[in-house]
Amino acid sequence: MAHFNIKFFSNCLNRPVPLEVIIPNDPRADWEGKIPKVDKENMKCIFLYHGYTGDGGNWIPEWELAKNNCAVVCPSVENSFYLDGISTAHKFQTFVGVELVDFIRSTFGLALTPEKTFTMGMSMGGFGAMHTALAYPETFGKCVCLSSALIVHGIAHMTPETQNPVANYEYYRECFGDLKTVEERDVNPEVLALKLKKAGAKIPDIYMTVGTEDFLLEPNRAMDKFLTENGIAHTYVEDKGNHDMEFWMKAVPGSMEFLMK
Repeated sequence: MAHFNIKFFSNCLNRPVPLEVIIPNDPRADWEGKIPKVDKENMKCIFLYHGYTGDGGNWIPEWELAKNNCAVVCPSVENSFYLDGISTAHKFQTFVGVELVDFIRSTFGLALTPEKTFTMGMSMGGFGAMHTALAYPETFGKCVCLSSALIVHGIAHMTPETQNPVANYEYYRECFGDLKTVEERDVNPEVLALKLKKAGAKIPDIYMTVGTEDFLLEPNRAMDKFLTENGIAHTYVEDKGNHDMEFWMKAVPGSMEFLMK
């Protein structure tokens, strides 16, 4: 696997940003006959999103990427929830949904069609994977959302006097904007999904999975119910596990199968 550690200037964020890209274009000799030959023309590309307090890094085993002829792009977006914040130089949604994709296309010739371009993330990154795919369905064909931090309803109507164990009011307002209207605007994946359905537009294929011991289980169940009640096709899987890397790594084979089928 070829690993590229890149720094390029983002006009959305007004600064140089780090980026890791992994491309299976150097197969190991001892893998010959066990995986398909590299097919650059049909190579898929996953934009892999990290969670809250994390940063970009590859957590899909190289074997899974190689056998599926798939590249991975790992951006670092701080604790932004992959949304355009209200401050200058915090346009993280536009960064991952437009600017980063354009950079990958022009630099590596990847992610040229929705059929070859996917989002995948865990926790905050699971929210980002779903939101980005629904915000840019002309770019992303599928999304995998692991233990997604679907917190919109939980933070709605917070005030400066209210806090939660994760962050304060000011943080959520920076990411999501006015918390009085957060459920009604495009920062809510439900709003994006309904807009696409009403317009008769193609909705990216959605795969959700969460552990039965995860503290985010109920918000994920609520999203599954919402999508089902509104006739929006998706795959929802619950499995034993918690909000940790052990569960996410266990979910990788099923997630990759969904993306590649």
